[in-house]
Amino acid sequence: MARPSSAAPPATARTLAARVVHRVFRDAAYAAAALDAELSRHTELDARDRALATELVYGVLRTRGALERHLAPYIARPVSDAMTRVHLLVAAYQLLLLDRVPAFAAVDAAVSAVRAERGARLAGFVNAVLRRLAASGERIPLQDALLESGPEWLIERLTAVVGRDETVALLGGAGPPELGLRLVAGREPPEWLSRERAGRVSPRARLVRDLGDPRQRPGYAEGAFVLQEEGAQAVALLLGARPGERVLDACAGRGQKTTLLAELVGPAGVVWASDLSPKKLSRIPAELTRLGLPAVETRAENLELGPGALPDGFDRVLVDAPCTGTGTLRHRPEIRGRLGPEDPARLAAVQARILRTAATRARPGGRVVYAVCSVLPDEGEGVVERVRDLLEPAPFDAPELEGRLSLAGTTALRLLPGAHGTDGYFVASFVKR
Repeated sequence: MARPSSAAPPATARTLAARVVHRVFRDAAYAAAALDAELSRHTELDARDRALATELVYGVLRTRGALERHLAPYIARPVSDAMTRVHLLVAAYQLLLLDRVPAFAAVDAAVSAVRAERGARLAGFVNAVLRRLAASGERIPLQDALLESGPEWLIERLTAVVGRDETVALLGGAGPPELGLRLVAGREPPEWLSRERAGRVSPRARLVRDLGDPRQRPGYAEGAFVLQEEGAQAVALLLGARPGERVLDACAGRGQKTTLLAELVGPAGVVWASDLSPKKLSRIPAELTRLGLPAVETRAENLELGPGALPDGFDRVLVDAPCTGTGTLRHRPEIRGRLGPEDPARLAAVQARILRTAATRARPGGRVVYAVCSVLPDEGEGVVERVRDLLEPAPFDAPELEGRLSLAGTTALRLLPGAHGTDGYFVASFVKR
């Protein structure tokens, strides 16, 4: 029997995609980070191959369940070799969902890769399976494949809340989302960025495609823009921070919203940033320096347990709480298979504890905005009900977004990819009792 070659074959879009998908399945890696790492290692791939690799990675992860069901009739027994299963999925995605890829190219690429990596016997098996699938002429509409790939409980809950069309959009049915960049106030945007499409919700957003690494483009080192999804920009703007105010970013993460809040309050204001992770907080000072913004106070605290060293008396508090991430599925399709039906309720309890603690840091009458990148009611309206004894729902006070969102009299809203072009979010506005 022929043995696999000891020398790794040259990387192609398809082999690179297969390696990334394999890492996501095997190591529970995040697709974006794994793909970026592979693309960084293979700078010889041209823009077309990089785009194809990206399409294949996200396409397979989004439609895995449908692909497996359509492959099943041609496979007599389970495939024990994980890498061979991945090559079958990558090829099946091309055969069943991509119009522009010739069937012979998808089949031959998978067979060649398996032969090089796993030997002639498995290559023959892959050849037989894929040629039968190609000969069947089967095709799957993308929307059907996304919905069919489940999990069923999640599809049912999303559809009940936002409808079929928005569910498909959340799952990635509109194709790869554009990359969101945030213009920094007072900085002249580089010429290339001035030409890019403006966002629909955030007046600071610019949306770009096929950019490569924006940190290598003119303007980044000079602090003219920040990498930030448009919906995340809107969440920070919904807090309505004004010059000179004291503001707390209670779940700051790596500080993208923190830097926007620092812009809004200006040099006369004060910003504190808190997060459970000291490592994430440690990245904020360098980013503020790049953007030419004043320093902020950072504190690593577990707000589930209490406020720790955080002072009180803040004019405004932003709580962008940890959640299921169901609003980010178009960017992070891998999390579909990592969530269980019990997770929304479990995380809602965590969110309510964090929100209650953070709210104690606001002054009486101060503003509190709660947000999650989820559209599920457990993590939205359910959390609002849990904190009514401490927080009173109040209409949003966000002048920068007036005319872009219907805010008059609104105390809570959902941002959605179809309606707003953003990831999915639930956002609620309160005043401290």
